[in-house]
Amino acid sequence: MTDHIATRVAVVTGAGRGFGLALTTALDELGTTVIAVGRDADRLRSATAGLRGVRAVPADVTDPDGRAAIVAAAQEAGGLDLLVHNAGELGPSPLPRLADYPPDALRAVLETTVIAPLALTALALPLLRIAATPTIVTLSSDAAVEAYEGWGGYGAAKAALDHLAAVLAVEEPGIRVHAFDPGDMRTEMHQRAFPGEDISDRPEPATVVPAFLRLLDERPPSGRYRAADLVPAGTA
Repeated sequence: MTDHIATRVAVVTGAGRGFGLALTTALDELGTTVIAVGRDADRLRSATAGLRGVRAVPADVTDPDGRAAIVAAAQEAGGLDLLVHNAGELGPSPLPRLADYPPDALRAVLETTVIAPLALTALALPLLRIAATPTIVTLSSDAAVEAYEGWGGYGAAKAALDHLAAVLAVEEPGIRVHAFDPGDMRTEMHQRAFPGEDISDRPEPATVVPAFLRLLDERPPSGRYRAADLVPAGTA
């Protein structure tokens, strides 16, 4: 395995809670400077207050000024080795069937999940292109490749994001570009997808982080990877 600390500076969007916070915490423990991004400034600063290597950047990834602030923070930190597009939008809750999906709600899902990551990536590419081991990771979902009732809007957005990652990998061969499917997790977003249901059987986000770190360690070819297939040796 390569050394985790080879990732000197990382940007993690949606870092104020859930998987984004778990990943930010793990990267900080490994010595990475993390530009932690979140829309809720109070939540973000509170969640990352004890993490010494984390620079909290309250920003909305759908806002051009917010994206510029994120890239500026990375530049001030010395560059950018890892860009993690973790921020996303579930859409209406309860999840509607496609025939009942409000068009404005779908636009919001696509704006946060597809358009904003592409715009942020374009802005960050000059820094990534000169990094030693540049990596971009988009958060995928099984809803991107499976047809689940009610998940049409979210799934379509994740499928589009997967394809953007695949094309970007072809266009930027010097950068590893991965779509990472973490599987079901016990998060606020997942609870919103199942209002009133008990989701305590889902794994905590922190349990998925080792699979993500293995992806960084092994640097496989660009592509889509499932956390379930990346469980570190000896932990299965």
